[in-house]
Amino acid sequence: MSHPVGVKSIAILLVAGASACLATTISVVPIYEPLSLHGTDAAGELADVGESLHATVMSRPMALSGAFPETLVDSIRSPHEIPTNNQNYKTTEANLLVLCDIGIEAELTEEQLLVRVDVSKIKIPEEIDLTSRQVLGLVIIAVRKTLEEYQKPQVFPQKVAVAITGTDESTDSLRDLAVLFTVGE
Repeated sequence: MSHPVGVKSIAILLVAGASACLATTISVVPIYEPLSLHGTDAAGELADVGESLHATVMSRPMALSGAFPETLVDSIRSPHEIPTNNQNYKTTEANLLVLCDIGIEAELTEEQLLVRVDVSKIKIPEEIDLTSRQVLGLVIIAVRKTLEEYQKPQVFPQKVAVAITGTDESTDSLRDLAVLFTVGE
């Protein structure tokens, strides 16, 4: 018994639709990360900070898919083991967001990209010679640089609000690090 043409057409459309749902766009993009330089003899000289720290903000390429620019911000917190050719370098994690247990997420609203930096679990490890304020300053620089790179080919500028969330009595003063800026102007 043969099937009517309509049934075959519907079956083909269903298979094609399912295939399209599985397809995703993967983009290779630079992601700036706040990195600790502990375990090295290096010091990062950041013009954005105005001081020499045992930390820096550097980019690395990442292959990402998902909602942009939100995924870019989420990726700033990716674990980062710095490759080495020196057997004496034993540091297995360099990303300050991971090391200090700081969360980060972004939400695109009609008005702006809202970036929330969650300090509810913040803990600076003993080997990290930085204050909470210095770490958060580096995080904000990483967010800004990542979004500036992304925004270069975009047609319209993007307003960005960085909020410090999850504070308590001991960390409440960190909320004054919140900042508004625009990328792509």
